[in-house]
Amino acid sequence: MSAREAEGTADVLAAHEPTETTTEPGPVRTAEYVRAWRTDPYTDALRSGRGPLFLRRDDGRLLPLEIERWCAAADRADATVLARCEGPVLDVGCGPGRLVQALAAAGRPVLGIDVCQEAVDRTVTGGGTALCRSVFDPLPSEGRWGTVLLMDGNIGIGGDPGTLLERAAALVRPGGQALVEAAGPDVDERIEVRVVDGRGARGADFPWARVGTRALPAYADATGWTVERRWRAAGRSFLQLRRRR
Repeated sequence: MSAREAEGTADVLAAHEPTETTTEPGPVRTAEYVRAWRTDPYTDALRSGRGPLFLRRDDGRLLPLEIERWCAAADRADATVLARCEGPVLDVGCGPGRLVQALAAAGRPVLGIDVCQEAVDRTVTGGGTALCRSVFDPLPSEGRWGTVLLMDGNIGIGGDPGTLLERAAALVRPGGQALVEAAGPDVDERIEVRVVDGRGARGADFPWARVGTRALPAYADATGWTVERRWRAAGRSFLQLRRRR
């Protein structure tokens, strides 16, 4: 580990108090969004490590959530993302923490954030470091992260990809990067969803977005990012975005 990364590690592990930020919360930082991910269907699924679990769209269609994969160890596709991480890593919406744990086990500086306390607890129990916080809250080491991770559909957080990518640009250092998992090529939608388990339990409505590989570059370009690399692994699609200096 370089001296710069070692310094970053100290920041991540010690800076549990948030720094001041000038980011406006905007419509994406809503009580509905935070409450939705703290409701029983999601929390119960994390505790058991099993589904079924879905996002139910406002048109009635169900989007499966891969809770078993999230609660397992990092897989081959995840490894292609982890290998591209640079400097201190911030995993936004870390869930039960498989990526945070994998990076920590490799001695990499990493912090996970999630609005669900159960997710944070699982991350910490598995050997990672995590805070129960929204990406739109004040966060440690703002403007100094080397990499921001937006995996498992988390480009949808808040229902506004442009606002989320602007926030990510404010979190990384000049020349830093975001590693983003995208949806299918032609997907670009903003929807209202709720977490359901298929057995009658459901959470509150909240805004979400789904962005595919064709639409994501336009959002990136408009918010100060350049697409540096695209790749696929195990049927999943990823983009490496570089913050323009």
